[in-house]
Amino acid sequence: MSVYWNSRTKNLKPYIPGEQPRDRHFIKLNTNENPYPPSPAVIEAIQNAAGDRLRLYPDPACSEFREAAAARYGVRPEQVFAGNGSDEVLAFAFGAFFETGLNSESAVLFPDITYSFYPVYAALWGIPFRTVPLDDNFSIRTADYKIPSGGAVFPNPNAPTGKALPLADILPLAEYLGKNGRVFILDEAYAAFGADSAVPYINEHPNLLTVHTLSKSASLAGLRAGFAIGSAELIEGLCRIRDSFNSYTLDRLALAGAAAAVCDPAYYDGINRRVTASRERVSATLRGLGFELLPSAANFIFMKHPSISGAAFFSALRERGILVRHFNKGRIADYLRVTIGTDEEMDVFLSACREITGS
Repeated sequence: MSVYWNSRTKNLKPYIPGEQPRDRHFIKLNTNENPYPPSPAVIEAIQNAAGDRLRLYPDPACSEFREAAAARYGVRPEQVFAGNGSDEVLAFAFGAFFETGLNSESAVLFPDITYSFYPVYAALWGIPFRTVPLDDNFSIRTADYKIPSGGAVFPNPNAPTGKALPLADILPLAEYLGKNGRVFILDEAYAAFGADSAVPYINEHPNLLTVHTLSKSASLAGLRAGFAIGSAELIEGLCRIRDSFNSYTLDRLALAGAAAAVCDPAYYDGINRRVTASRERVSATLRGLGFELLPSAANFIFMKHPSISGAAFFSALRERGILVRHFNKGRIADYLRVTIGTDEEMDVFLSACREITGS
């Protein structure tokens, strides 16, 4: 602890991202990156944008990207917010819609097993929060969120479990929170791999904000572009927070690439079908080897072996040049989250699993 840090900095417990090795020795199955390259249209757009206009500031309104996303999802541009990855969008949303203070009835709700950035955002903004336990099957029970609160946020599919909820469970919660003047943030980072998006229902639920990233389904983790879709009043709230920090959160290259990405759904639907097909093949093989897996609607699987601890299996895979993600926390300490890579990478992973287990 530095004597120069203020109390906020001292009390923060920052999010710890997955390991990003600097060499190519490892097969990376630890950070849910898409194993396939981005659309050629994205590369062309970035190359065309890499000219002398880089001396000028980018469009602070991110108009081209927002208009492209609006056209793709059938909404108006004023219902789209663009940010530097969905992490920034989520951070702004916490600041815009959830109250600070100590009142338990103003606490924001999210699952006890979920994206571990949520408590970091809450602590950063001084927002009280309450975690809601997943059920015995690691599922979110939306009925548990119909209590006095400051609002709710969770991913669909959830992370790191990969389990998805039907909209028949999600939309009544949006209605309940809306009647109480509370915002519901639905993090749809992995929706393209098997969950139904709630975007078509934002006009019915003006308190519903869906958050999206191009890192997973659009193969653009290195570009850092995300967006939110919701009512114009929610988007205006996000803009007020953004413009109190930095009006230029996306650079010219990112804006060009992001706009091109959302304009090429056919390409991305194709590669993401390959990811989901690989997920199902690998899941079936692992179950045949005796592993326990949660049903996944994401681009990763959540698995454990009945007789080998999560920490031991993580280390054994790492020794064999395969990186996966291990969360050493309570109920999930024996599970590993494994990103779906190419079929060739997953075959290496499966061979390693057979070797470690003696199957």
